[in-house]
Amino acid sequence: QNALVGSLVMVFATFVTLCNAQCYVILAEKIPGESATECKDINGVTHQLNSEWKTENCEACSCGEDGIQCCNTARIPVGYNTIKCKRILNKETCSYTVVERENPEKSCFVNMWIM
Repeated sequence: QNALVGSLVMVFATFVTLCNAQCYVILAEKIPGESATECKDINGVTHQLNSEWKTENCEACSCGEDGIQCCNTARIPVGYNTIKCKRILNKETCSYTVVERENPEKSCFVNMWIM
């Protein structure tokens, strides 16, 4: 029974790591006694409190009282031959393709994608 619980904990920890691996937070600059009405992103653009937007790099972002949270919306290829192949992000469709470095017309096998 302990082995089963240990295995479940390991699977859950791995799942949480994979799910959270493509998100980041920009903490709000809080001034004591004042409440935030906007957030400033990494490009210096301000966003209204409780607003949501998508970036040109396929991230979904939101502005809250604690700051900005952004998460990648494109599935990321992992488990492919990174020496022979490279990944290319299509910013219009927010999807990756994996192709051979020497022959970009040829696709590479990917055995796992993470979000």
